Amino acid sequence: MFAKAFRVKSNTAMKGSDRRKLRADILAAFPSLSADDLSELIPNKDELNVVKIYTHKGDAVTLYILHKNPVCFQLDKHIYPTVYTLWKYPDMLPAFVTWPAVLQKLVGGADLMLPGVVVPPSGLPEVARGDCCAVTLVSNRAPVAVGTVTMSSEDMMSSGMKGKGVNILHTYMDHLWSSGDKSVPPPLPATVDKELMEGEGGEGVEVGGEDDEVGEERQKQNGETGSCSGPEGDPACPGLQEPILEESENEEERQETGKEEREEEEQDSKSPQEQMDALLLQCFLHALKTRVKKSELPLLTSTFLRNHMVSCCPSGKQLDIKKSSYKKLSKFLQCMQKEHSLVQVKELSKGVESIVNVDWKNPELRSFTAPEDCGMVETPAEVGGPCEAPYQPPEITALYGVTAKLEPIFLDAKKKCVLSVVLCVFICVNPILCDCLLEKSEYQEVEKLKWDDLFSRYTLCHPAVVKKGQVDPIDISVSSRGSNKKVTIIKNLEVFGLDPAAVAAALQHRVQASTVLHDVPGSKDRVLVQVQGNQIQQVGKLLLDEYHLPRKYIQGLEKAQKPGKKK
Repeated sequence: MFAKAFRVKSNTAMKGSDRRKLRADILAAFPSLSADDLSELIPNKDELNVVKIYTHKGDAVTLYILHKNPVCFQLDKHIYPTVYTLWKYPDMLPAFVTWPAVLQKLVGGADLMLPGVVVPPSGLPEVARGDCCAVTLVSNRAPVAVGTVTMSSEDMMSSGMKGKGVNILHTYMDHLWSSGDKSVPPPLPATVDKELMEGEGGEGVEVGGEDDEVGEERQKQNGETGSCSGPEGDPACPGLQEPILEESENEEERQETGKEEREEEEQDSKSPQEQMDALLLQCFLHALKTRVKKSELPLLTSTFLRNHMVSCCPSGKQLDIKKSSYKKLSKFLQCMQKEHSLVQVKELSKGVESIVNVDWKNPELRSFTAPEDCGMVETPAEVGGPCEAPYQPPEITALYGVTAKLEPIFLDAKKKCVLSVVLCVFICVNPILCDCLLEKSEYQEVEKLKWDDLFSRYTLCHPAVVKKGQVDPIDISVSSRGSNKKVTIIKNLEVFGLDPAAVAAALQHRVQASTVLHDVPGSKDRVLVQVQGNQIQQVGKLLLDEYHLPRKYIQGLEKAQKPGKKK
């Protein structure tokens, strides 16, 4: 069932009432468990997640995850334990014993055929058709597979141990196992006698798929490689930790070439939340090992995230704590402090946390190796894509048009004394300027004009954009939403040739906050960018330092928060 990657539909935390119901269901299915075993299996306070998935065949399965390891799974209202659980409670299910050579076939998706079952002197376990059972190896009592029997134990013996015996649902080394910590089976003493291993080794190792013909073909193949007794006492069965059938050189080459594909499948089998958790830990270790210096401590946690962790994010990926299981930076850092002992975080001022100490000698940190594709986050010039040209700020030149009212000033080009300059600051208003520039109410009041005031009375002309009036500046404002939540709104980016979506993506990387695009009310071709929180200062840095826009065309920078003050 889990031989190929599965697709995650949802991942939610389990409530207390659901835990009690799950304990009751597990106890009804597996009465051999004690109350202490149930409390350890489904604890009251530890984080337990419910993950709904679809297998590659389309089956809907519910997984129960504890400490990132699948504990059990539910299929068609029946609960089955995983190998991680069976390694803790090996006697939880009746077990059928098989040879190590069979395991790899089971991992590939085959079912267990009765000729491959080793019958111990005590006989087969008592089971009825459809009962849940485990599969172990002659070399180790730790279960390596979980499934349901196709017939009762009496029918198995009466059939002469032929045909399909167990429908395999989950195995060691399949994709459900790889979604956990990928630990190996613990070494447990085998119950099968050594004489039985030597006497019946390799006979009847038959692995079947959907019919007996497949089992017969594989039985022929196993006739050459299925022997589990070596000459002069050499063990042909693999060790307890890795019971894997030895392959030929060609098979090893094929496995090596398919290693990358399997890693990609394992990555795809993880939920987006688990992938983001792994990315967070990678960026965290990378930042501590290569970016943070001891002289920078104490370091604000927000600064550590924005300036160090984000810059360690691999190209093509985006770091977003809200998409992880931690949801908040403070919760992630608490985990790094308590479970990994990597950093020490303290609240030096009310509501502001800082990293005050880093354990540079931590084995996990010292053994970490940064991936080759890790680098700086894309600059705004590259956000649009590698094939697009870098952003170039527009050259804005103010052109003044001569209206009919101003025409008398320029009628006689030979007159050089139309403007009388006083100390190069003020312009003396003569009769011509009075008629052209002043309103009737100003005739008796205004005698001099400043240069800026004079040119402000001219009409601007825009040859590149057919539009009258001045250039609309980029408007940055802060607004309140809901319960006193602040959002920053940016308008008129299109006037300067900026793509609002690219600016929103750059801001999301820079400030680690959500961004949204909205249509500007009353305008068909304008879009505004909304950023969570008061981010005027960061928006100003982006527009001035990265996009190199003139400050005079940015409106609202004066509303930025002052250092050390909260609004």
